[in-house]
Amino acid sequence: MHPDILITKPMTPASVNALAAAFTLHDLTTAADPDALLAEVGSSIRGIAGGKVRAALMGRLPKLEIIANSGVGVDSIDMDVARARKIAVTNTPGVLDAAVAELTLGLMLALARDIPRGDHFVRDGGWMRGTFPNGVELRGKTLGLIGLGRIGGQIAARAAAFGMRIVYHARNSRPDQPYMRMPDLIEMTRQADWLVAIAPAGPETRGIVSRAVLQALGPQGRFVNVARGSLVDEPALIEMLQTGGIAGAALDVFEAEPQIDPAFAAMPNVVLSSHRGSHTAETRAAMDDMVVQNLMAHFSGQPLVSAVA
Repeated sequence: MHPDILITKPMTPASVNALAAAFTLHDLTTAADPDALLAEVGSSIRGIAGGKVRAALMGRLPKLEIIANSGVGVDSIDMDVARARKIAVTNTPGVLDAAVAELTLGLMLALARDIPRGDHFVRDGGWMRGTFPNGVELRGKTLGLIGLGRIGGQIAARAAAFGMRIVYHARNSRPDQPYMRMPDLIEMTRQADWLVAIAPAGPETRGIVSRAVLQALGPQGRFVNVARGSLVDEPALIEMLQTGGIAGAALDVFEAEPQIDPAFAAMPNVVLSSHRGSHTAETRAAMDDMVVQNLMAHFSGQPLVSAVA
């Protein structure tokens, strides 16, 4: 008998085929009636491929042994319940770093040069009537990073190639990185022209981009979030953007995504993205492959590839 696996996030066809060769699959993402599917197969599910596993879902899966999360962050999983039930949790570190870093620089360039509005300016015939306003350069500016893990390091390397000075705020120093660590977040932000959030979500980082931090960034400063919406005081961010307290923001993540505050969409100094940091064909294939590897390892009694808990 093949162990029963529940798919909770869309996966590449190749990874689904690989899982189907070793497991009995049940796809929650394509189920016409997800609740009926869980009622039918929940008692037999031993593994999850994908993530987004809250306590309520775990409660319907009494035989659950492993959650193979597709992504680095595990904030979509109720980790306290998983630990209490001794359910293994894995993630997909390393394989998405470059993709997120590339999107971060793309968002910075889009905001600095107002690329989205520039596109509409040409399409709508605005060029025939006048010139588009000047943007700003990344060269010569200071980038402040909140977090300097794997992804933060790749963002820093790419920003340095654009001629930016890099400083960072993190819990631990990174002696392997050639950038200045600043223990005081407010002081770091005062020095920064650009502030990028790339720290993990959790109680320690909730609301870390506060009103005081945004005020320190100032009216010429720009903010980019490619981490999680929970890191930001969104009402304060909206107010600062509306009143000129900061120059602009580029946001890939939001507190209540996919719902966003309509105020963000109404502001011309904001670039919006739909949590697409890891959404490249190459990265999604690599992430799903790691999910498959972790499930295979668990059910064959081998060490997990990337255990979180």
